[in-house]
Amino acid sequence: MYILIEPSTLVATGFASSLGREGVPLASFLPEEFLEWMTAAPSEDLRTVEAFLLGNCEQPESLSKFIRAHSPAPVIAMSETPSLERTLALFQAGADDVVRKPVHVRELLARVEAVRRRERVEARSVEIGRLRVYFDGRSPDVAGAELALPRRERRILEVLAAQRGRWLTKQQVFAATYGLFDDQVQESVVESHVSKLRRKLAAALGVDPVESKRFLGYRIACARAPRKPPAR
Repeated sequence: MYILIEPSTLVATGFASSLGREGVPLASFLPEEFLEWMTAAPSEDLRTVEAFLLGNCEQPESLSKFIRAHSPAPVIAMSETPSLERTLALFQAGADDVVRKPVHVRELLARVEAVRRRERVEARSVEIGRLRVYFDGRSPDVAGAELALPRRERRILEVLAAQRGRWLTKQQVFAATYGLFDDQVQESVVESHVSKLRRKLAAALGVDPVESKRFLGYRIACARAPRKPPAR
């Protein structure tokens, strides 16, 4: 989920629509609402945030410092007027990148993924048997061969892999995939994505590494050997 801090409802709606077409959930806040939400938000909710986007705010430097004190997620500031002083001040305040508006959402996604690659040099991927899952936007691979997945299925796999061995409820997977504030999507849609992901993993690995249990949710298990056909 991305968080946008933007005083204009019209601008926020446009970003939500554009990012939604890319399969990225967005929650937008007015600056004063954002401060209140982030102060009270549980750490579990904050972990679902992939990036913060600073819009046309009056004091973006203060917001950047506030975000950096509460979350390690990338902070991308968007500026309508080029200003060296403002750009330097934003970097000093903890922003990871500053871009000039108007900016295409695909460029924002690429910049966020670039920041994530730099920040996760030491833990940018995990191995689960022959499966390697990346956290920098790349598709997973099986024994070195790319396993192409749609964005939402890849995101679910990243969430499960990052918490491998731990059970994640459907709501946790839902929040990480669609956002905390999206009440237009039913949990059954998440179940459908998980089901498709499991079929693809089973086909590529010869075994389904994702476990599911009623009331517990989902987890990705440690490596398991593929099932051998019964001896004749």
